Amino acid sequence: MKAVFINGSPRKGWNTTKLLEKAMEGAASAGAETELLNIYDKPFKGCVSCFACKVKNSKCNGLCAYRDDLRPLLEKAYEADVIVVGTPVYFNNMTAGTRAFLERLMFPIDTYLIDGNGKRINVPHKPVKTAVIYNMNCPDWLMEQVNYKLLLGDIEHELQRLFGYCELLYVNDTYQFSDYSRYDINMFPEEAKRKQRDEHFPIDLQNAYELGKRVCQKTF
Repeated sequence: MKAVFINGSPRKGWNTTKLLEKAMEGAASAGAETELLNIYDKPFKGCVSCFACKVKNSKCNGLCAYRDDLRPLLEKAYEADVIVVGTPVYFNNMTAGTRAFLERLMFPIDTYLIDGNGKRINVPHKPVKTAVIYNMNCPDWLMEQVNYKLLLGDIEHELQRLFGYCELLYVNDTYQFSDYSRYDINMFPEEAKRKQRDEHFPIDLQNAYELGKRVCQKTF
């Protein structure tokens, strides 16, 4: 079983990376071969609407045809049995790079075809177990207040529809800076952030571990 972990954060070694690494440990404990892919290492675009993936009888039908540095990462994702995406939350959504990666991954599998009952038909593709880890500065109570689960949850439906399975993990109130005194910020006191990091982030890491293990053990 191959499991790829997509780091949708431009920062390496911080919260998103740590969560993905723990999820990788969980996947490995379930027998998966794991690999971490840092998409921000590559210059790439989102979907360019060339529609080559929709051309009848084309060798690119169902595959992203645009050739750039993201292509090898997409090929690894297409070959995987498990795909786990990790992303910070910027302005109430995933990072732009994560969104662009998912456009390129998902649109070729999606189609504009329906069956006789009006149900969407997807490109034939093996079932893939997917998950998204959302890492955010926003505390859990504020996430509920601004209805983040509605704003962020749509991707779960789309991944479920296209690949067959998806689950989400929300990680709140994460520590943002190595030195808070350098930045203009007083909305989130460093002492409270440090306390959250020391007391709750280990629980978040364990939850990520369990997610990685659980997704790999999921059967269709």
